[in-house]
Amino acid sequence: MIEKISSMDRGVLYMLFASFLFAIMGAFAKELSTSMSSLEVVFFRNVFGVVLIGFTIYKRPLIQKGGKPFLLFFRGLMGFLALLAFFYNIAHISLADAMTFSKTSPIFTAVFAYLFLKEKMGIYGWIALLIGFVGIVLITQPEGLLFKKTDLLGIFSGIGAALAYTSVRELRNNYDTRAIVLSFMTVGTVGPLVLLMFEPYVYVEALDFVFAPFTVPHGKEWFFIFGLGLFATMAQLYMTKAYGVTKAGTVGAASYSNIVFAIILGLFMGDALPSITTSFGILAIFIAGLLVIKK
Repeated sequence: MIEKISSMDRGVLYMLFASFLFAIMGAFAKELSTSMSSLEVVFFRNVFGVVLIGFTIYKRPLIQKGGKPFLLFFRGLMGFLALLAFFYNIAHISLADAMTFSKTSPIFTAVFAYLFLKEKMGIYGWIALLIGFVGIVLITQPEGLLFKKTDLLGIFSGIGAALAYTSVRELRNNYDTRAIVLSFMTVGTVGPLVLLMFEPYVYVEALDFVFAPFTVPHGKEWFFIFGLGLFATMAQLYMTKAYGVTKAGTVGAASYSNIVFAIILGLFMGDALPSITTSFGILAIFIAGLLVIKK
């Protein structure tokens, strides 16, 4: 029956499924965060991917010209830090709010593409930037000009991901897609190990999202770790399939459904319903994202 569905419908269905899987991944990360640091969660999230991507490279070696190792490392570093901020927020704020912060990345990507790649923003891009900023303010509700740590990390999760995505647009002409993904997952595996090793010597409470003690998983935590890696990988697969069968703009719009899935799953996990103000903020970021996609 799936063959009878148009390519656009299939793309939307794939992305809706991917968004649901991403929300489940977030739920697994939230469960794990009750017994281990976000840094350790990031490690287990990425080591699963390193093994998987490494196996595909073993079966089918990379064919690429390379030549931009520093930019490749930068992509990996930004992706790792953005994911770390995202997982820290999942542990400390509602799943929906953490997911919404991460969905500001298309807005920031448009800005960075304008600044670094000389791409035009257009009227929709500038309007989206303004609406997105309003959305961020409504969600964070800063007192004066003071943002909470989770607010700052939430904003950075969008900015860091946007920097990673912008660099991908430069790297894709020089590197196999698997090499670009592997750069992110390798840094996201080695980075946490290094930071976990330094935790006994460098610990500041304000930097608990960077330096944290290692906790040996046990019992049901291994189930959550397996689920985290499995659902993240499946989500990535179906997201890729979605972009492969229909227009990026249509698929990008459907990707915002993961905020809805995050709200529903969050309620089952004990999160409160978003307040009226926060709901307007989520809506503003959703509209801003659609405007960028329309461009």
